[in-house]
Amino acid sequence: MRLAWLIARRFRQGTAKQGFLSFISASSTIGIALGCAVLIAALSMMNGFNQVLQERLLAVVPQVEYSAVEGQLEDWEGIAEIAQQHPQVIAAAPGINATVMVQTQSTFHGIQVRGISAKHEQKVSALSDYVSDEDWQRWQQKGGLLLGAGLAEKLKLSVGDSVSLLTPEKSEQGFRSPERVRLQVTGVFKFGGQIDYHNAYVSLETAKDELNFASDVSSVRLRLNDVFSAPEVAREVGNQLSELVYLDDWTRSHGHLYRDIELVRWVVYLVLVLVMAVACFNIVSTLIMTVAKKRSQIAMLKTLGMTDRDLLQSFIFQGLMNGLYGVAFGCASGVLLAQFLPNIMMTLETWFNFDVLSSDIYFVGEVPSQWIWPDIFLVASVAMVMSLLATIYPAWRAVKVEPAQALHESV
Repeated sequence: MRLAWLIARRFRQGTAKQGFLSFISASSTIGIALGCAVLIAALSMMNGFNQVLQERLLAVVPQVEYSAVEGQLEDWEGIAEIAQQHPQVIAAAPGINATVMVQTQSTFHGIQVRGISAKHEQKVSALSDYVSDEDWQRWQQKGGLLLGAGLAEKLKLSVGDSVSLLTPEKSEQGFRSPERVRLQVTGVFKFGGQIDYHNAYVSLETAKDELNFASDVSSVRLRLNDVFSAPEVAREVGNQLSELVYLDDWTRSHGHLYRDIELVRWVVYLVLVLVMAVACFNIVSTLIMTVAKKRSQIAMLKTLGMTDRDLLQSFIFQGLMNGLYGVAFGCASGVLLAQFLPNIMMTLETWFNFDVLSSDIYFVGEVPSQWIWPDIFLVASVAMVMSLLATIYPAWRAVKVEPAQALHESV
């Protein structure tokens, strides 16, 4: 094997001195390096979106929620107690949900209003992180409305303004007629995306007494250790409840975001194989041309007693050198690119005056990135395996060289 490695290095050094052959050899190394760098950056971006989804979006939207079929829950404390016995459940919080109309002059806007308890909500939600301390304290007073920043901007409202809400009220005939209630905007939260344009919060007391959403709690929200276990936890806890409730979890309301991220990830995996295959074609070309130019040297080595196995290994090693150098430079460049990708994208946005991700539409306003070692090992492994496969046919061609014929042709 040592002899095969020395001969592979000698052949590769000889290839570097020949113009066109040297260019093809360098192209294979550069192609593998670029492929590794771009794919590591792409996978890191998908990891970043996945992390933001878990740590940001799922920290605000309900991970698991049980809602009353009609009216209010009979015993929300009992539901919370049963849920918290599950090993995946961290905390539970009560709430009241309703859809109302906001009236501003002659226009109406439909929004989702949730009545929450500030004490319990902080155990299951990071909502307070997106509100100033002053607004959060002021909002906890009865009659206060916490409005999304996008909705406040759209309605041209600010803290201290009053707004009219049209809430449904059940009449004696069983129909629902709207009731007008005025609340004061006591705070604004800025999360990003469509949540800022469709959501508002009031205290539980305001929801029960002034808005007449329900006489008591109508939903219980859970926070989990593992957000991806939400469907299983929802079913397991729901089967233990004596009360009839609706089951809901984030995979139904926002699961499309996670599925989109995973779909793009699988597309990147497919592109990984195809890009590496194209880059490794140059390794095949380089080795085949090397075999053609080194027929006489191969014949002399075989005449001197070099075995077919050693000769096969020497050409395999020569091809793997191109792959190894490309993987080393590509992985190092990919990690650096992934590390500084958010800064690079922000700089490009500033220079060319465009937004890659609009905060008005998406829940994140900048391109996230998080590189992990398993992705680097995966990219490096695929590149090396493809490089190895690319050496098999040229090495086999080298072994099949007939010494007598090759020496005769060189004379």
